[in-house]
Amino acid sequence: MEQLKKLIMKGNAKETVERVRKLLEGGSDPGGLLQEAMIPAMDEVGDLFQKGEYFVPEMLVAARAMQQGLTVLKPRLVASGIEPIGKVIIGTVKGDLHDIGKNLAVMALEGAGFEVIDLGTDVSPARFIDAIKEHKPQVIGMSALLTTTMLAMKDTIKAIEDAGIRGQIKIMIGGAPIRQEFCDEVGADFFAPDSTAGRNYARNVVTGEA
Repeated sequence: MEQLKKLIMKGNAKETVERVRKLLEGGSDPGGLLQEAMIPAMDEVGDLFQKGEYFVPEMLVAARAMQQGLTVLKPRLVASGIEPIGKVIIGTVKGDLHDIGKNLAVMALEGAGFEVIDLGTDVSPARFIDAIKEHKPQVIGMSALLTTTMLAMKDTIKAIEDAGIRGQIKIMIGGAPIRQEFCDEVGADFFAPDSTAGRNYARNVVTGEA
């Protein structure tokens, strides 16, 4: 377990996959691997990032190792009836094609045990609304990298309100130009300065602490 955790933190994807397979073949519990090694590894990576000891490249390689390990683990988790801890819809807003920040958030959320529906980039308000109605998430996340596209967050939130489903979800927003003042202005519930903060907020939502 400890070796698996270290492999993920170092971003060694190939050895992470091999280690997960060996542990499963040796009879390790899939849920135990997730809860005792894989999630703690990404939690520690997130903490190091917030402390300034890890940077985006280290976050990306660790998250990719985690994702590849999860690819092996997920069929076993499903077969053993282990449910995700919650559901999050995420996308980069209309007019914006940037996805690095969004992808980091997806990896952090999946690493924490969430089911994530990734709508991709250039996501219209209508697509967000359709996804909310179909998947019934607890949280939606919106990302923007440009000052010109961040205004699409306001349009999307208004469209969600007009659709009568605003009360069903919590909305978090993030991206380089976003600040708390903008979050307050557009009526979002949470400003995520980084993927770790977003992950922590989503956890608080599903546990009733947010």
